[in-house]
Amino acid sequence: MITPQLVVHRDKELMAQAAAARLITKVVDAQASRGYASVVLTGGRNGNGLLAALAAAPARDAIDWGRLDLWWGDERFLPAGDPERNDTQARAALLDSVPLDPARVHPMPASDGPHGADADAAAEAYAAELAKDAGPENHGSVPAFDVLMLGVGPDTHVASLFPELPAVRETERTVVGVHGAPKPPPTRISLTLPAIRSAREVWLLAAGEDKAQAAAIALSGAGEIQAPAAGAHGRSRTLWLLDAAAASQLPRSLYPPASA
Repeated sequence: MITPQLVVHRDKELMAQAAAARLITKVVDAQASRGYASVVLTGGRNGNGLLAALAAAPARDAIDWGRLDLWWGDERFLPAGDPERNDTQARAALLDSVPLDPARVHPMPASDGPHGADADAAAEAYAAELAKDAGPENHGSVPAFDVLMLGVGPDTHVASLFPELPAVRETERTVVGVHGAPKPPPTRISLTLPAIRSAREVWLLAAGEDKAQAAAIALSGAGEIQAPAAGAHGRSRTLWLLDAAAASQLPRSLYPPASA
């Protein structure tokens, strides 16, 4: 496994701006070399903060939005358009203001969609959609995402993989329904760790004092069942993007003094 890299920023605003600039560069480079780019979005305050910073970035138009594939790492299993859904929040923060190709935007199914209230069937459908988009050069039955972003919860959860719950133990399926999540809503859909690990780069976002203990636990060698964030890593790079508050419980030996 590749050793995680850490970048610590002064505050959450600077972290969001720097992460947005980093994402623009990564997408533009991928499009220049391959013709398209593939990114997995995350929700929550840090994921949405990054999207808002991207919307405000002058360099955002360097991206060819029509050649960008967008996926989600997890979703709250609620009706389409519900303000608590990650895709609803992402559209408000950025997606509705850029010229995306609708066929390349892949929100997770809603609870009022063709699968009704069956989150497991909805998860299977999303797994099939991922598999359909995966090429022979990809690792397994998901596309080789250029960047997969994850917010880190105070309990070390990533996507909707919570400590000790069945979803974090999944070793074969790429998408699962999550039942009995400890934070509302209790029913969700999530990529699994095998799907997350197919990404070229995995970026973990953590800002705020409430994330400090989670970051320290995940980066201290904890097991992924007890600390799901510890099991999230990319094939070529794992990058933790933190603000000073979230990094406050980390030993200084883990990141260079010159971090932004």
